[in-house]
Parts: sequence; structure tokens; C-alpha cells
Amino acid sequence: MPSYTAPTRDMQFILHEVLNVSEQDTPGYAELDPDFTSSVLEEAGKIASEVLMPLNAVGDTEGCVLENGVVRTPTGFKAAFDQIREGGWTALDLPEEYGGQYMPYILGTAVGEMFSASNQAFTMYHGLTHGAASAILAHGSDKQKATYLPKMASCDWTGTMNLTEPHCGTDLGLMRTKAEPQGDGSYKVTGQKIFISAGEHDMAENIIHLVLARIPGGPEGIKGVSLFIVPKFIVNEDGSLGPRNGVSCGKIEKKMGIHGNATCVMNYDGATGWLLGEEHKGMRAMFTMMNEARIGVGMQGLAQAEVAYQNALAYAKDRLQGRAVTGAENPDGPADPLIVHPDIRRSLMDQKSFIEGARAFMLWGAELIDRSHRGGDAAAEGLISLMTPVIKGFLTDEGYDMTVLAQQVYGGHGYIEEWGMSQFTRDARIAMIYEGANGVQALDLVGRKLAQDGGRHVMAFFDMVKTFLKENEGNEALKADFLDPLKAASKDLQASAMFFMQNGMKNPNAALAGSYDFMHLFGHVCLGLMWARMARAAHAALEGGAPDEGFYKTKLATGRYYMKRRLPATALHLARIESGADTVMALEADAF
Repeated sequence: MPSYTAPTRDMQFILHEVLNVSEQDTPGYAELDPDFTSSVLEEAGKIASEVLMPLNAVGDTEGCVLENGVVRTPTGFKAAFDQIREGGWTALDLPEEYGGQYMPYILGTAVGEMFSASNQAFTMYHGLTHGAASAILAHGSDKQKATYLPKMASCDWTGTMNLTEPHCGTDLGLMRTKAEPQGDGSYKVTGQKIFISAGEHDMAENIIHLVLARIPGGPEGIKGVSLFIVPKFIVNEDGSLGPRNGVSCGKIEKKMGIHGNATCVMNYDGATGWLLGEEHKGMRAMFTMMNEARIGVGMQGLAQAEVAYQNALAYAKDRLQGRAVTGAENPDGPADPLIVHPDIRRSLMDQKSFIEGARAFMLWGAELIDRSHRGGDAAAEGLISLMTPVIKGFLTDEGYDMTVLAQQVYGGHGYIEEWGMSQFTRDARIAMIYEGANGVQALDLVGRKLAQDGGRHVMAFFDMVKTFLKENEGNEALKADFLDPLKAASKDLQASAMFFMQNGMKNPNAALAGSYDFMHLFGHVCLGLMWARMARAAHAALEGGAPDEGFYKTKLATGRYYMKRRLPATALHLARIESGADTVMALEADAF
């Protein structure tokens, strides 16, 4: 059975030696000293390894079962959910007035990676609740906040987001679910939603659904969509639970992965709901949840890559196959371990260098969120808005690829369910699809985010890279291995952005045909920047006589691999982008 060990040492390195969190002026960061973060991460890591990981295969094999309108979750899930709830892990960064601990988002992100790596399907139950609570916190009335947030923070009540309908996914302007005003401030919501994660289950007293629907007579298309709070059980004025609402689970989807999470078809039959935010401004409110979810899904790509890599590494060290081409390295055994072979090393280094760079990228993104939400930093808000499709799209594409590489290390055993590698690949696959398929993320990046606020935020990113290169140009230890490759990759990114500026208006297909390559090019440059920053910190630690010398030397070797073997992919992506749309759009539809 696969195992998982929380990468707390690496998280501590990023938090305190790369991002220097306790030295930042963001409110709440002064409390993030190494001892405090270590105690939180170590405890969360223990829960991930000892409580959640053993249930991962259970959830995969048992799945969820719909019985008489109630979804039964896999064996052990409810007890584990109670343990997570009692430990306060469901509300680390929510406000104290609603029962949260109001720790910075960056710490919750690190904990979220560990929980998701050990059991993605399970973690979605309280992860989605957090997103729904964030939407209510941002857009709800005082009464709505007081009614729902304390119970959602504790996960006594969980939450969902209901967007997709059978006939519309990305194009939400086509939705048909309606909400008819009742004259008393409530609405009757009628329609069907599909692909609703955690839509029904047996682990909470109530489920608070956030549902997109149309108010009759409103504008056509997406401008006529509103968001509603529709609880499974009506909440009485005193906070107690009243009668069952007109919402039910009609079906659980049979799907490729995340079997332990109930993906439901939800039927709304005149269910009572209350408007969240303004009429016809539902997407504004829902995007509070969706943007958080997209960053969380990016983290899922990283998390599945991490747990798959850990197990592939252990297998490569243990499995005896063939002899090293340079001579036996295990002369007393019948063969050498897999890890002696260069191609296995290539695979493992692809995984390791991606994972550690992605972790730094993810935590830097979380820092931007804290700077925006806690510190009111508009520049940080703009930058994380730009980065959200990159985090979601690039990290899930690459994360999935890494689980495939990890599975490949096992050879035929990787294809056999009892070894567990198949689950990591299957679970990772959904992250490329939900919360906006990655092709849509790429279109959002190129079609909206690049030009947002006059292109200010992408220019700020270019300036950030230029400033880093200039500040470190005299550091000979970094120049050849880190600074020069980062500079070359950044030029590729700037050239691709210039291509879009010059060609996008007169030939939109030319920009959109290159959007997917641009998203990946951007992602590689972001990881290159993270690796350069980590290399600077590692060199400083070694020069300062840090006792953990092996950790820093390994960090530098891993970073050099990324810069030399992975980052040059930016040139390939640029060549594809500059080829334009002619070859992409050449065939008539009937010719395919």
C-alpha cells in the first residue's frame, strides 16, 4: 500500500528562507516564526500520514453509495472528518468571529497540500466548504454571515458550489435553473445541476448549496445570473434546523477517480433560497469561490505529483532490475536497484524538480493572496489574478504528467491496482478539467488577464524578473546555472506576449491558437524564477555554515536540473506561438 510523508522540511525552507514570511509586513505574518509554523505543519503532516492516507485506497475501492436519497461515504471517512473538525483544521484562516483561527492563507495552503496529497477525495469535502464560506464572507449580509459561517467554519455544515447543468458547462449564460421571488425575501429555486462535488453525504448536519440561477425577467446571458444560498435543511431564526428543503441528490456519477467524493446530480424542486449578493451579479459572487477553488485545484496537481513521486522513489530504490551500465553497484545482489539507471534518474528528476519548484510557486501565490486580502495590496491582487490560470492550468497539467512518470517507474506493477499508483494518476486527471478546463484557463490568461488594467500586471511580473536578475548579477555562483537560463526564458515570454500584442487584434485566432503554449511558457518561467530564488537562499545557507549541508546541496542540484533540462521548453512554446493560427485552423470541420 502506498505511503506518504509530509514534506515539512521543504515547506519550512520556502516559508522562512525563500519567502522570509516572518519578516514581511503583511498582517499576521510576524507570528509565523519557524517554531510556530513547524508545530502546525508537523501536526498536520501526522494527520495526513496516519489518518487520511490509510483511507485513500478505501475511498477509491468503496466509493460513495446513494441509498434512499442519502449518500453513504466510505468506511472511516466520517470518523476522520470528525477528527479534522475537532482539531480546528477546517477553519485555519477564517475570521475568529466566526470560529476560525485567522491564520494566514499561506499556512492553510501548506496544510492543504498535505491533506490533498494524502487523500484528495476526502479533503474536497471541507475544501469546498471553505470556498463557499469565503463567498458568503465576501458577499453575504450580516445576517447571512451570522447564520451560516460559524457552522461552516467548524464543518458542522458543509458547502458546495452549483454551476454546471446538463446542457451547459463553461458557457453559463445558457443555464436554465430559475429562481422565482416569493415576496418575503426568499426565492423558489427550480432546476438541475450536475457534477456537484460533495453535493450529498452523511458527514455533516446540513449542506449549504450556493446555486447559480436566473430570476425571471432578468437580462439574457451571463448578465442575468444570480447566486443563491439554498440549504439542505431550512435554518430557523434561532439557528436550529427546520424542515428538509426541496433539494435532493438524484444520482452519483460513476467516474475515473476521486471515488471517495460524492459527485452528485442535484435536483432543485421549488427549493427555498436566499439571494447572495446583488441580483444579476451572481458571477461576481461565485468568482470569489471559483478563484479560490482554481488555486486549490492547482495545489491538487502538485499534491498528487508529490505523493506519486514519494512512492516511485521508494520503489526505484528497492526494486532490483538489471545492472548499472558503468558496473555493478549492488555486487552482492542479483541485480542493481532501478535508481542506478539514467532514464529512471531522468524521470525522478523531472518529478522532483517540478514538485519543489511548484511548491514554491504555490506558496508565493498564497503570499500574494495574503498581501491582497490582509494588507489591501492592489498590486498583489492584480498579480495573483494574472497568475491564477497559470497556477491552475500549468500545475495540473504538469502534476498529472508527473503521476504518469511515477507510475511508469513501476513498469507493469504501476498498472496493477494493488500497488496504488493508478489512483494517483486517476485522481490527478480531474484537476485538469474541473473549475474551468485548462484550455479555458489558457484562453482566460491570453484573452483577459494579459490586457487587464492595460497590461499592468504582466509588466509588473516582467519587472520583477528583471529586478531579480539585476540584484543578483554579481553573484557568480548563480549566473551560469540560474540567472542566464532565467533571463533567456523570460525573453521568450516577453517575445510571446509581444506577438499577441502585434497580432491579436487583427487576427484573434493567432493569439488563441497559442494560448495553451503561452500558459505553459509562463508556468515554466514562474518555476524558473522560483528555482533561482531557492538557489540564492541555498547558497546563502551554505556560505553561512548551515548544519543541514546535504539539504542545500541537493536543492541546488535539483534546481540546476530544472534550469538545464526543463526550462528550455520555453523556446519550443515560443516557436509554436509564433507559427500563428494558419496550421491550426487550416482544415474545414468536415475534413477532420
